[in-house]
Amino acid sequence: MADDTSPREPDVTREQAEEAVRTLLRWAGDDPQREGLLDTPKRVVKAYREWFSGYALDADEYLARTFEEVEGYDEMIVLRDIEYESHCEHHMAPIIGRVHVGYLPAGKVVGISKLARVVDAYAKRFQVQEKMTAQIAGCIQRALAPLGVAVVVEGEHECMTTRGVHKRGVSMVTSTMLGSFREDARTRAEFLQFIETASRGR
Repeated sequence: MADDTSPREPDVTREQAEEAVRTLLRWAGDDPQREGLLDTPKRVVKAYREWFSGYALDADEYLARTFEEVEGYDEMIVLRDIEYESHCEHHMAPIIGRVHVGYLPAGKVVGISKLARVVDAYAKRFQVQEKMTAQIAGCIQRALAPLGVAVVVEGEHECMTTRGVHKRGVSMVTSTMLGSFREDARTRAEFLQFIETASRGR
């Protein structure tokens, strides 16, 4: 069963979106008719199409094609340091970070680029990091039915660094562990050791 953020068509026109940007420019205290801002609404709307392209993507579809010819391979598969860019749904400020994904296959695997695409499908939406972490793990669990799934997300939230408390250099870490990663401390420790090694190497 797919999650509740399946693709949907926006009911707002491009012209309406551009006018909303002009309203925000006026609210900020500037004049959207001055030369430097004349094309800003078009640029912002175009940027939004890119930043929030995840709403037009179905993450489950990326994992629909799996491979079962793995010669009995049943050890952990880990994809580390998947970079992502998202936006906080509370302040619309950027969240920049990395995702680490691991799973224990139960007879089938998926192309690793598809895992990165799943991350993008959820990251390119207005997000809460905790929710995004669970969404990525749930998608992998639904598609592959593995013995276990582990997802760790690191993120720097500009809603905290550029406003409010103005604390820089602070990152948030969230995790979702399913199946054997939740139940078996040794499996969980092995995964965390893999990603800790990656972090030390940066």
